[in-house]
Amino acid sequence: MLTKEIRAICLRLLARREYSQLELLTKLSLKGFIRQDVQAVIDILANQGLQSDERFAEIYARSRFNKGFGSLKVAYELKQRGINDFDLQAVIVENFGDETQLINQVYNKKYEKYVPTLELTLKEKLKRQRFLQQRGFSSKLIQVLF
Repeated sequence: MLTKEIRAICLRLLARREYSQLELLTKLSLKGFIRQDVQAVIDILANQGLQSDERFAEIYARSRFNKGFGSLKVAYELKQRGINDFDLQAVIVENFGDETQLINQVYNKKYEKYVPTLELTLKEKLKRQRFLQQRGFSSKLIQVLF
């Protein structure tokens, strides 16, 4: 009976959006369920294809890239959600071509109405580079942009 209750809660959550296994495990553990019972139900749901860490990671990564975040930040956020082995570059290539196009898109959206990159003061250039680093883009990619 407890398994049915755990399954019902998991399905109700998954009906709204995708969750990683770690997120589901954490949510149900906070509701007072035993972690082993919850993990057993989550494993069954994963085998049935109702829960998928890969599907969650792809949807999450695409969402974050569309909001202008770089691969370093997205990879870090996915690791926090229990996703360790996921090919972020495939999602970038599918949606943007490559990460250079993604960083150009983010940079142009933020700074399209400002002074061109070649005419920047050192202070302004560093400010823009910090912005891109906080968004999760690598230093190498930022240097290519500038």
